[in-house]
Amino acid sequence: MKEAVLNISAYLFVALDELPTLRERCLDEARARRLLGTILLANEGINLFLAGDADAVRSFVQWLRQDVPLAALTPKESWSASQPFRKMLVKIKREIIRMDQPAIQPHQARAPAVSAATVKRWLDAGHDDEGREVVTLDTRNAFEVDYGKFANAIDWRIQRFGEFPVAAREHLDALRGKTVVSYCTGGIRCEKAAIYLRELGLEQVYQLDGGILKYFEEVGQAHYEGGCFVFDARESLGADLQPVGRG
Repeated sequence: MKEAVLNISAYLFVALDELPTLRERCLDEARARRLLGTILLANEGINLFLAGDADAVRSFVQWLRQDVPLAALTPKESWSASQPFRKMLVKIKREIIRMDQPAIQPHQARAPAVSAATVKRWLDAGHDDEGREVVTLDTRNAFEVDYGKFANAIDWRIQRFGEFPVAAREHLDALRGKTVVSYCTGGIRCEKAAIYLRELGLEQVYQLDGGILKYFEEVGQAHYEGGCFVFDARESLGADLQPVGRG
């Protein structure tokens, strides 16, 4: 069956205001294009998951980018044979990903990021470019990790992202002296996680730029076991960005 539905995910930490007005505009523009999915808005930025006709999805992104604060929005794309969402929702939240740490403000200063190609090279070698041991840190919820993860990744079995700060403080000593690559589905959680770990005093901490989905797109399966859970009807994607279910 031809895969006719374009799926995108994207986030951007950027200062936003007049959220009720932006919410209504996003909802009107998405509905006009017959798109389905979810858009989260907060003063710290935007997080979205949308699906529909390819031209319609891309024109919506182009419309969003006309708003100067959102000009840098860069979606990740994948395809499906059917629409994975049932509704079109636009919600205003306190945070686009809840961490309950007001001091962590990625819209003011991004976490250092490392590309998929660099992470693969480091994992191939078993160390970073300075010879330091590299560890991958999964910042997702435990049930997501069970669908797939990087080989030998650190998994603190958190049930929600709000538990990450406590887990980080409890396990901080085990990360000292190592290069830590935090990762998640698309980048939003691991960016906040990397900033938080640096605030705790770890110097060599990076987020995987674009998360697992970008890694799949640019590198493939290397060093990754299983699939990547996604919050829609496809459930989990493989390295080819096709649905695979539970691994």
